[in-house]
Amino acid sequence: MHQDAIVLPAPEESDKQGAVCEDCVKTGGRWVHLRYCRTCGHVGCCDSSPSKHARAHAGTEDHPIITSMEPGEHWSWCYEDEAAVRPA
Repeated sequence: MHQDAIVLPAPEESDKQGAVCEDCVKTGGRWVHLRYCRTCGHVGCCDSSPSKHARAHAGTEDHPIITSMEPGEHWSWCYEDEAAVRPA
């Protein structure tokens, strides 16, 4: 598991309100759900979104761990291991 890639704490509920996919905003795209990179804080769109920016970011930056930015959701995922991440 790649838990050593976790540098930042999970986002607070207040941080989730009004969040956007940074890359979709730049390109005029749209998103379904948002994911937060636990290494650098980048916010990207999920795999159900057309551009899958969170997964692309994880691959190009070698930042495998994301956390859901959806209000009320508190789970994390490792793209590299394709597995849920348990809190350390």
